[in-house]
Amino acid sequence: MEAEGRKFYDPTGTAQEGMALLKSLGMNTIRLRVCVNPSPAWNNTADVVAKAIRAKNLGMRIMIDFHYSDYWADPGKQFKPAALSSLSFTDLKKALYTYTRKVMQELKDQGTVPDMVQVGNEINHGILCPEGNIANPDGLAQLINSGTAAVKSVDPNVIMMLHVALGGQNHESVFFIDNMIKRGVHFDVIGQSCYPKWHGTLPDLRDNLANLARRYNKDVIVVEYSQLKNEVNTIAFEIPGERGKGACIWEPLSTWEAVFDKDGKSNDYLLTYDAISKQFLPSPQQGSAWKNLANYSRGVSPRLHRGAGLYAASPLPMK
Repeated sequence: MEAEGRKFYDPTGTAQEGMALLKSLGMNTIRLRVCVNPSPAWNNTADVVAKAIRAKNLGMRIMIDFHYSDYWADPGKQFKPAALSSLSFTDLKKALYTYTRKVMQELKDQGTVPDMVQVGNEINHGILCPEGNIANPDGLAQLINSGTAAVKSVDPNVIMMLHVALGGQNHESVFFIDNMIKRGVHFDVIGQSCYPKWHGTLPDLRDNLANLARRYNKDVIVVEYSQLKNEVNTIAFEIPGERGKGACIWEPLSTWEAVFDKDGKSNDYLLTYDAISKQFLPSPQQGSAWKNLANYSRGVSPRLHRGAGLYAASPLPMK
């Protein structure tokens, strides 16, 4: 939208830069999707690097979401990018490592090492299929491990998220996570997508997140959702044991309960986040940065301070 000269407007009708507007209403995290060779070029490495520096300059946290595709990946679309389509499995693992490390190094070189990274988006059906299909869990685990190794080679303190699109589906979540743990996949945080059309009821989500946090001794985040904003955030922040660390809204322009209209004008849904942040996030006097990974070298899962965020698909400027 910025490239087309369009703007975003706060609830008073005043034009503001997108990320700054979101931060003013309490959002503290930007989740950026990166694709290999998308057309048009939104979400490529250069685009993500440019948006990361904008987020940092606003004092926002950065999450990087590797899709490993030329378009967005989800459970039904885990297609290899064209540049990697004909590689052997050995070379595919090497290419994934090289690509991931390159993106991470570019982020590091400008001082925007992400706080958190996920190797693949909504990966309960796999990544880089068919080699990384969940039907081949050994191959899938090897690919995830290649991406994780690349991230850690640039900065060993980056928090790693394992992201599945299973909302309130506990049996499916446990099946996937158990299979990855069995094969040596490292992760610090469990991320869930929650869209009621596909992923069950709000009580299902609450019970699943609580079970996963307890079962695996991990923090959990609703890393994608759109509708039922108050209800989802309440669940996401109130997991027993303070294991729930917040939520990231996906594509606030055009999905359920959009917070902007097509002209960039905000509505009452956007103001919801002002109330959510005041209810669940620490005040500036208490501090709001994620804790340092002081225990990371001892293999202890890092505990995160809570964070509400945003995930917006291009061409929104906050992406």
